[in-house]
Amino acid sequence: MASSIIALLLFLSSPFISFAASQAAKTFIFRIDGGSMPSIFPTHYHWYSTEFAEESRILHVYHTVFHGFSAVVTPDEADNLRNHPAVLAVFEDRRRELHTTRSPQFLGLQNQKGLWSESDYGSDVIIGVFDTGIWPERRSFSDLNLGPIPKRWRGVCESGARFGPRNCNRKIIGARFFAKGQQAAVIGGINKTVEFLSPRDADGHGTHTSSTAAGRHAFKASMSGYASGVAKGVAPKARIAAYKVCWKESGCLDSDILAAFDAAVRDGVDVISISIGGGDGITSPYYLDPIAIGSYGAASKGIFVSSSAGNEGPNGMSVTNLAPWVTTVGASTIDRNFPADAILGDGHRLRGVSLYAGVPLNGRMFPVVYPGKSGMSSASLCMENTLDPKHVRGKIVICDRGSSPRVAKGLVVKKAGGVGMILANGASNGEGLVGDAHLIPACAVGSNEGDRIKAYASSHPNPIASIDFRGTIVGIKPAPVIASFSGRGPNGLSPEILKPDLIAPGVNILAAWTDAVGPTGLPSDPRKTEFNILSGTSMACPHVSGAAALLKSAHPDWSPAAIRSAMMTTTNLVDNSNRSLIDESTGKSATPYDYGSGHLNLGRAMDPGLVYDITNDDYITFLCSIGYGPKTIQVITRTPVRCPTRRKPSPGNLNYPSITAVFPTSTRGLVSKTVIRTATNVGQAEAVYRARIESPRGVTVTVKPPRLVFTSAVKRRSYAVTVTVDTRNVVLGETGAVFGSVTWFDGGKHVVRSPVVVTQMDTL
Repeated sequence: MASSIIALLLFLSSPFISFAASQAAKTFIFRIDGGSMPSIFPTHYHWYSTEFAEESRILHVYHTVFHGFSAVVTPDEADNLRNHPAVLAVFEDRRRELHTTRSPQFLGLQNQKGLWSESDYGSDVIIGVFDTGIWPERRSFSDLNLGPIPKRWRGVCESGARFGPRNCNRKIIGARFFAKGQQAAVIGGINKTVEFLSPRDADGHGTHTSSTAAGRHAFKASMSGYASGVAKGVAPKARIAAYKVCWKESGCLDSDILAAFDAAVRDGVDVISISIGGGDGITSPYYLDPIAIGSYGAASKGIFVSSSAGNEGPNGMSVTNLAPWVTTVGASTIDRNFPADAILGDGHRLRGVSLYAGVPLNGRMFPVVYPGKSGMSSASLCMENTLDPKHVRGKIVICDRGSSPRVAKGLVVKKAGGVGMILANGASNGEGLVGDAHLIPACAVGSNEGDRIKAYASSHPNPIASIDFRGTIVGIKPAPVIASFSGRGPNGLSPEILKPDLIAPGVNILAAWTDAVGPTGLPSDPRKTEFNILSGTSMACPHVSGAAALLKSAHPDWSPAAIRSAMMTTTNLVDNSNRSLIDESTGKSATPYDYGSGHLNLGRAMDPGLVYDITNDDYITFLCSIGYGPKTIQVITRTPVRCPTRRKPSPGNLNYPSITAVFPTSTRGLVSKTVIRTATNVGQAEAVYRARIESPRGVTVTVKPPRLVFTSAVKRRSYAVTVTVDTRNVVLGETGAVFGSVTWFDGGKHVVRSPVVVTQMDTL
């Protein structure tokens, strides 16, 4: 200990605290070995502010899920601090983005049945929502007939601009905001003319996700007449704790997100819902990803963390939030749509969608024009100041999707004198359609329909068109369909772990909204609405958060891994036409790279029969298996660890509910790989399960033993899955993988399915 103190004091004597005049200061996050603090310091804060950075430059001090602090320093100072013997890791603050009624019933929930049957189901569970805050006055957040706040709750209701303790109740039991990272990163600080320096939501996204997860019943709900009916969240009686980490104009910063994880775990939440991810295309290793680090700290204390898979689909390897201790959720459609058809002068009616609620066109035809006849251009994208009023005045304008917000294109058309807009997908968006609350008569159409409309507009001497807005239609088939934007596998960090884990409703979801902005979120939109309809994996994530809350209430002794397993092994793989799930972007059959284990079916997850549990030690073994050393792992786990030295573990042996066999690309000929899984019986004490194997095409899969016998004394059984493939003959296809499954049946109602993925890829 004496030698370490001497080393620290020698380091302290170096001039690392002064600013370098030639460098701009930035926010950095420092992971510190908390056990190295000399005894002369009463707290870690005193240590950090004495040895590492001046008190005025420290933003957050992390105690719970992470040991360390964030501070504003120059890059040179950050590099100098890396050499401090107590510093385990340093990373620059990174900006993240949000992954922007009827959906609970579509998950298999029914009034007065199953997880909605008991009067207080979920009321003992607290969901922490990391987002843009909350608009507390909405009916969705009423505490009518809710019982007392759980006694174990240790959180607070922070005061700020237009928000105080009176805005919390027995529904919203806590609210915090985290702005220090933003204030340091944004020149001039947070813009208080458009933002509330408080938990109040100026954006709407957080209000929407909170009510999706746990909104109360709200009768006569709609968005300007669309999706009318009763709006309610997945867990209507669960408690909400709002953690505002994202800001309307400046997004979400890692330093603030990590502080929210620290607070939420300390406050006593049971579930964390985080519809946030990287929007820069960069996938950081787990030890440099504060969301992965914070999530591990939460999961290690028994808190379920659900996250969005990202909206960069349908490209392969676009899924985000990849850590195996996080439940990663992709997006699907539901059986409700808002059709709006483009009607051409030649009689063709082309399918589209819209949430336009203004004065309809009533069948009146207008000239139609495409401003990008020579191909993609700023005019074809209807960017600001690109449309010539002489060419578009009094016409319906065809605009290509991309580069600017969809609804903003309509405003550009309106300013140029256009009367309407047809928004056409490009090839990258395919046929995936998202409804928007346009400010002018407008609809969105798929890539194929868009090409047909453009061809008509360019070839006909006097092209005309109209738009027919057909309101809300329920019972759409097929549904669910994998949303074209939903992030896709494979997992770019650990291909042995299939991501996303599952899919849930994320297209055209009705939920509560803020009064600070209109339904489009545009500053020029003066409309106010109690509810709004949004799409994104941001909307899918809180469905799983609410589902986890209900399962936690029904099974309080289940771990986060057991809850995820229950959801993953009981999913649906067919749509409401009883056909295989399809990919919206292609119209073809989807694969586990698109939907993970399948579509959430909460009714079946209540009683899964078997679960695949994972302990903290299992996660540490996994981190060892992917080549992380003890010091690197300590950045994530907070405590020193030891990795096996004799035999390196295999990442495929993590007790995950899905199975991925990865063979090196250099492999030629007949090869095999065996993975081990351990099933825990959570059903009837006396049970016998038999395996049914669906081998991927060109692959042989065997399971030993093929029969699992459970008794009151034996609740856990292990089995081996061996995958054998001749790489000279197997055809991996467009996805680079082939797919099958291993399913366990007990002869009764329990069907426990794990997808099997076989691929060739070079890994560690």
